[in-house]
Amino acid sequence: MTSFLRTSLLAIAASLSLIGGAQAQNNVTRMVVAFPPGGPVDLVGRILAQQLSEELGERVIVENRAGANGNIGADTVARGPADGTVMLLTSVGAVAVSPALYETLPYDPAKDFAPVSLVVNNAELFVVNPSNPATDAKDFVARSKTAKQAVAIGSSGVGSIPHLTMELFAAASGANVLHVPYKGAAPVINDVMGNQVAGFFGDVPGVINFVKGGKLKAIGIASPKRHPLLPDVKTLGELGIKDVESNNWYGIVVPAKTPKATIDKLNAAVRKSLGNDAVRSKLIALGTEPAPSTPDELGKLMASDTAKWGGLIKAKNIKAE
Repeated sequence: MTSFLRTSLLAIAASLSLIGGAQAQNNVTRMVVAFPPGGPVDLVGRILAQQLSEELGERVIVENRAGANGNIGADTVARGPADGTVMLLTSVGAVAVSPALYETLPYDPAKDFAPVSLVVNNAELFVVNPSNPATDAKDFVARSKTAKQAVAIGSSGVGSIPHLTMELFAAASGANVLHVPYKGAAPVINDVMGNQVAGFFGDVPGVINFVKGGKLKAIGIASPKRHPLLPDVKTLGELGIKDVESNNWYGIVVPAKTPKATIDKLNAAVRKSLGNDAVRSKLIALGTEPAPSTPDELGKLMASDTAKWGGLIKAKNIKAE
């Protein structure tokens, strides 16, 4: 082999290696999670991303972009490439609560996103300190009405689903309660366990281990049905507190101009992933309810929840901090 031929072959090999490396780098899909690592949304995202990698035949990585009730992560994706390489795993807040809660947003959920699929449903569980004498939510309401002052109920922040659920609960039951906003779920959960505040409406995945461990007591669930992991906890409707149903669902959306064929491909992969027995078992163990959907079904849910929560925020004159 001549020196010239050897040099040429080496150059071709190097070029092919660079091309292959670029292709491998491009075969990465980012799943933006608009909350910190270790939280419920992040845990669901990492379980899903692992299976999606297999279904799509490319690497799916979780990228945490936390802040502003999910709005920072949402804006990141709204401005991202519309080619299927970036998606947002969002809770209901950033796409159905923020439009009414904030005077201005850097993105418009209705215009800047295309729905892909609902991922999981998350009911809101009403928890109190184990020493609280209330036997259930109905008893809690009765006791609050005879209390000398309003009973403090914590939330993970102004305009959060726990806050909005508490507002629904107070309006429906006539409970004498006072809203105490915190910056996130962890500090309010700690204060319920420390008897600093009386109760909290929290996503089941975020509180179920504390309930199972005896550190919190569940006295009602804001859901149309009982939770399979908490079969003895009655729904608020069963307790006579009607029309208090709250679902902090998680879903996947992509930039609005993403081609329909790409959305359909992602939807099929999500649905197949959520149908995987191992994935379902992991999600159910967290306390979530796997709930794959069509893009149209998620779009309708986003629209209906935007109207529902937007109406409540307007009626109660709730403003973001």
